[in-house]
Amino acid sequence: MTNNLDTATELTTAQCWDLVRSAVLGRLAVAVDGPDIFPVNHVVDHGTVVFRTAAGTKLMGAVDRAVAFEVDGYDLATATAWSVVVKGYAVEITRQDEALDAMALPLFPWHQGPKGHFVRIEPESVTGRRFPVTGGAREPAAPGVSPHA
Repeated sequence: MTNNLDTATELTTAQCWDLVRSAVLGRLAVAVDGPDIFPVNHVVDHGTVVFRTAAGTKLMGAVDRAVAFEVDGYDLATATAWSVVVKGYAVEITRQDEALDAMALPLFPWHQGPKGHFVRIEPESVTGRRFPVTGGAREPAAPGVSPHA
């Protein structure tokens, strides 16, 4: 693991999963008639990523195919950015017992409309990195506190 303030730091698998859990929104990359990227809300469930969707290109492009799922973020306190990519195989949750478990997850559509399909990404690799952003925005210092303290 690299730990130089001027370079990217590779994240451990555990750190990657913590960041995926904390992310509100991720992006699903699929290939149907060329590449597509879809924003999705998600949950981590037993070392997998689960999301809901309606029938359509996202479902068709993901199920029974290799996919990539990415989350990223920015830390105002440290002016660092991070990115995590989960690559794996997507399967639709169709078995009754698994579907009931998926329906109990805290995973709710952000907009109205039926999102009756649950999809699970079974990871083959989970990688991530954190890196400083030169000139990146920082949280304002509290009144009376030196920003260089």
